[in-house]
Amino acid sequence: MRAILHDRYGPPEVLRVGSAPVPEPRDDEVLVRVRAAGVDPGVWHVVTGLPYAVRLGFGLRRPRHPVVGMDLAGVVAAVGRRVTGLAVGDAVHGTGRGSFADYAVANASRLAPLPTALTFEEAAAVPISGQTALAAVRSAGDVDGRRVMVLGAGGGVGAFAVQIAKAQGAHVTAVCSTGKADFVRSLGADEVVDYTRTDPTPPGAAYDAIIDTAGNRTLTRLRRALSPSGVLVLVGGEASSGRLLQGFDRQLRALLWSPMLRQRLVPLTARQSRADLVSLARLIDAGEVRPVVDRTFRLEDAAAAVAHVGSGHARAKTVLSLG
Repeated sequence: MRAILHDRYGPPEVLRVGSAPVPEPRDDEVLVRVRAAGVDPGVWHVVTGLPYAVRLGFGLRRPRHPVVGMDLAGVVAAVGRRVTGLAVGDAVHGTGRGSFADYAVANASRLAPLPTALTFEEAAAVPISGQTALAAVRSAGDVDGRRVMVLGAGGGVGAFAVQIAKAQGAHVTAVCSTGKADFVRSLGADEVVDYTRTDPTPPGAAYDAIIDTAGNRTLTRLRRALSPSGVLVLVGGEASSGRLLQGFDRQLRALLWSPMLRQRLVPLTARQSRADLVSLARLIDAGEVRPVVDRTFRLEDAAAAVAHVGSGHARAKTVLSLG
């Protein structure tokens, strides 16, 4: 089968088109004929091996997994003997191993039926970013009638977070760059702040919750914009300096600080599950959330897709279409 191979860390150009054997699903796994695969910042981190802490999970000296990619949408080609609820021919989406290929395997518990209103490309944009945003809004607590700020609102997770928070009744202030302002406004944000012109985190702003998907502001700066009992949800970290942890050091400091504060600091750890995919499908089918695909690339252009995401200029989601 065709596959995007990853045998050393480096810039996106280290990815190469090659061939790999079709993977064999284990007893609790499903083999999926991939029709589309999502590209997110997590893929960029895995490809580059940065920050170095990423390599603890993906291989210290070289990548442990030869084929990259997690987000996928496609058609079930085979099922393991313990799998129930899914059958050959079913259209599904979710997360698996090595989705930048014609076939990938996924644990059945991380797959769900394709939402009826979505194309394969749109469905591939949902799993990681959508579930991360869902977990972030849940971590913020009851947001109905409350003021919620989403930093990085034009990105993959941020675009979902804006829509999910609005669906739950929040008054949403979305922060993004000038070029993404109209797009973010179209997602339903009550207010849009262009961070290149206005400080989105002034002292005394008193937000009930801040969901930070951008990762480049200090905890002190973020806390000053929270109400005294507000919640700060930290999603990832994208600081430009520090090759060991980059922006992820904020999560560690948040764990240390939070027990001593009235404010709640939440370093987000999102998990993938069928239940959360089903919850997102309900919001999508109800018209309250829509996945937005910024650009679609061919499988053979995976390196360019990863570079596009890594540039920080991608709007919402980037997807590989396998056709």
